[in-house]
Amino acid sequence: MPVSSKRRRVADALRDAIATGRLVPGERLPGEHELAERFAVSRGTVRAALADLADEEYIATHGGVGSIVTFDGAALDPRGGWARSIAATGVEVVTRVLRIERIEDIDLAERVGADSAAFIAVDRVRHVLGGVSVSLERSRVPRTGALDRAVEDGLVDGSLSATLTAAGLVPATAEQWVDIAPLSAEDAAVLEQPAGTPFLHSQRISRTIHNGFVEHVDSLLAPDRFRLHMRFGTTEQTR
Repeated sequence: MPVSSKRRRVADALRDAIATGRLVPGERLPGEHELAERFAVSRGTVRAALADLADEEYIATHGGVGSIVTFDGAALDPRGGWARSIAATGVEVVTRVLRIERIEDIDLAERVGADSAAFIAVDRVRHVLGGVSVSLERSRVPRTGALDRAVEDGLVDGSLSATLTAAGLVPATAEQWVDIAPLSAEDAAVLEQPAGTPFLHSQRISRTIHNGFVEHVDSLLAPDRFRLHMRFGTTEQTR
């Protein structure tokens, strides 16, 4: 059996044990040696599987260093779309689409390694139901299939993530950069904030399992709702 398959088998088994409650939050996982014997794999394979689970936020491991953007303290998974992650926190957020247009951007194509400079621009603003705006997101996605049709037909179920899936583009990996930026007059007007207000500025690129380009999204995030969380691990392996 290939090493990658062994690694996946170990990670899947432990993930299922956590998801079904057989391993509860705060419980220490068996050591690498015990897991290696249990699954008949090397300790290196176990270590790699545990790293996968740590990346997915199922466990925290000693020595693991990571940073994630969170909404009101709850972790957001950039691969599955922030709207879905925010909804999981129990906060109802309304999304308003500002534009869906076909564009050409040679510089972006070079930066993300896209096969074509033809993109669909999807700009959205989100706000807490009955409250102020919390984010402004400008996504650029490939001009293909359901994404191209979205210009005339709109997003599938009102969701960019669902439209990406309908186009056969499923994000498997993502890179994200976060800094602080003052709102321009234009962005401040959209977000109903004073110009110059400091917001978290996030840039994210997601790709398929085969490293194909899926989405580039430039976001402005309200610092009173979103924050950057740094995780340095613990001496135990826990959820």
